[in-house]
Amino acid sequence: MNLIRDYAGKFIDSMGRMSILFMQTLYWTFHNLKSGKFDFKNLIEQMSRIGVDSLLMVVITGVSTGAVLVVQIGYQFAQMGAQSYVGGVVSLAMARELAPILTAIVVAGRVGSSIAAEIGTMKITEQIDALETLATNPVDYLVVPRFWGCTIMLFMLTIFTNVVGMIGGSIVAVYQIGLTFTSFVDSILYMLLIQDLMGGLVKASIFGAIIAVIGCYKGFSTVGGAEGVGKSTTDAVVVSIMMILAVNYFLTVGINNFNVAYLQ
Repeated sequence: MNLIRDYAGKFIDSMGRMSILFMQTLYWTFHNLKSGKFDFKNLIEQMSRIGVDSLLMVVITGVSTGAVLVVQIGYQFAQMGAQSYVGGVVSLAMARELAPILTAIVVAGRVGSSIAAEIGTMKITEQIDALETLATNPVDYLVVPRFWGCTIMLFMLTIFTNVVGMIGGSIVAVYQIGLTFTSFVDSILYMLLIQDLMGGLVKASIFGAIIAVIGCYKGFSTVGGAEGVGKSTTDAVVVSIMMILAVNYFLTVGINNFNVAYLQ
């Protein structure tokens, strides 16, 4: 019981501190926008590091996922005479779940670890203390551009994942399953609705915010030299992926309920 109580206490404490960091990030964002001091140059730099440098991994993830989905369901649908639905079913699976989830996991592994390692190294080398000495708020300077860079680029990368996933799926559908490209595209246009795409993109943006907050929090919490940086980096990736998978359920339920209540 004491072990469970300790883990529960640490979890609640961590969630509280991450919530405070999130609120501080929003405060500095609106404060800087209102005062005209928002650092767009730093934001664009972070967007480039997070988004552009992750494109190759996103391409591989999207193409392989779309292709595998078509292989898995294409033959079964063809046997049932439902091959005209292959494109639509694949596009729905990609748009609603697989594109935002897989893109977020890939980015968490690459970007979340990088954020934690960078800020963690600054913490143990006392560079963050130097920022405070220079009257620069660490949350404003370090967290805000990474938070919005990650949030915006997850949105954009998920769009890209959907596109390349459909391209990969269409190639397999035409050359391996024997479907026509026209039937594949028509199925997508018939079954995929704008709310399906937007629901997945909303998820992606929230996942990006989660990755950034956890990565920054783990970086600021780093202690113990190089070993501590390694631990923070690992924790950032593991906790981010766990949070993405857990939050995804609640987002799915909420988005589905919203679609049923207001859009259908």
